[in-house]
Amino acid sequence: MATVNTSGPILQRLPSHASALFASKARKGLTFEDLGKAINRDEVAVAALFYGQAQASAEDIAGLSDVLGISQELLQELTDFPDRGHTVDLPPREPLIYRLYEIVQNYGYAYKAVLNEKLGDGIMSAISFTTKVDKELDEQGNAWAVITLRGKWLPYSRF
Repeated sequence: MATVNTSGPILQRLPSHASALFASKARKGLTFEDLGKAINRDEVAVAALFYGQAQASAEDIAGLSDVLGISQELLQELTDFPDRGHTVDLPPREPLIYRLYEIVQNYGYAYKAVLNEKLGDGIMSAISFTTKVDKELDEQGNAWAVITLRGKWLPYSRF
């Protein structure tokens, strides 16, 4: 179960509601998948709320309040416009986040070339966007992480 180190530097970069959210999640033994099912959101979207990287709806606030036993007033900060991107140093020091960064370093131009060939000149939106994390097991029983990134294609305009 994912928690946050209350003495680590990451907590200083998170919104004030993060401590209460993570503490209640741990106390109740819930995963982000559990919370996502409870409030009808994807597990990654719920985690992004905890880290202050997404904006919550009134329904999200009500659902999290019910499931986690935290007052809606305390969670109102989740409805503010997020200050995205400030939680990670570049290059990242946390090993898993660094590996994701490394994937973009190593394969970024390859992704760009293939996307341009398939979709034309443009960019993939990170706003009109969904993501999903899955686990697969191979024939030997080894676990494999599967991360799907799905973004609306935004062609560059000619002017």
